[in-house]
Amino acid sequence: MPVLRRTVLRTDGLLLADVSCGRPPRGWTETRPATVFGFVLVRRGLVRGRVDGREQLLDPASVYVERPGGEQQFSHPRGGDVYTEIVLAEPVLAGLLGGDPSVPQGLVFTTPDVALAHRVLLDRDRAGGDDFELAERVTALAALLLGRLAPDRVEAGRPRSAAARRRAVDEARAVLNDDPLRGLEEVSRLVGCSPHHLSRVFATATGMSLTRYRNGLRVNRALERLAEGERDLARLAHELGFTDQAHMTHVVRDLAGLPPGRLRALLSSLPPAEERAVPPAEE
Repeated sequence: MPVLRRTVLRTDGLLLADVSCGRPPRGWTETRPATVFGFVLVRRGLVRGRVDGREQLLDPASVYVERPGGEQQFSHPRGGDVYTEIVLAEPVLAGLLGGDPSVPQGLVFTTPDVALAHRVLLDRDRAGGDDFELAERVTALAALLLGRLAPDRVEAGRPRSAAARRRAVDEARAVLNDDPLRGLEEVSRLVGCSPHHLSRVFATATGMSLTRYRNGLRVNRALERLAEGERDLARLAHELGFTDQAHMTHVVRDLAGLPPGRLRALLSSLPPAEERAVPPAEE
């Protein structure tokens, strides 16, 4: 079986791919320079890599760090393998490393928090998570990995004062209220904070992720439309930026307790607001 590569997420700054090598060629691949920065997280199998002539073993307990310019080649001594690939554009990388995109040398190993973040990311992809959620999770995972190499630099971009953190959270809420269909990178750019640090301070301040807050805004709009008599759920899902109707149903049920069809029937059975008004007390 040839290499099967499925692009899960592609934005201006992030790439997430699911790659399966069924029957890789024997021996070492041709030496080629790396042109991007990224991480390779092996999920199944064993790979040997050479970077600038130095060998390293890649397995599910380690993470391969691809640095631009490195002369690299690979071999697959046990046959096929499966891995997750994350590529970061230079502005995103710089945002995660305190403004400087240069990455220190070193190895990264798969600690339990890294493994959990990786598996949850894969689960959300399989469950139909949208690009905003996947981008938030990819950014958090990349920050964990970079934190193994340069913890002080990863922490450096965080808003320092409590007032600055509150301001970032309020501005993010305002941006999402204006248009909850904006992507994570656009929201972060408008707020003036890296996606990673914005996600962190937002969760600390509100007790929920940016994704969940954004979903709440979209569910509120869905409820308004259903109360107004909207019948076409597929169209509603598309207009509110959900992946599809099934994705909208999952999110609405999660946040409102009932699927959109049931909510539509419930809301349409309520009397008009003026009839529900409490009559004035008798004197």
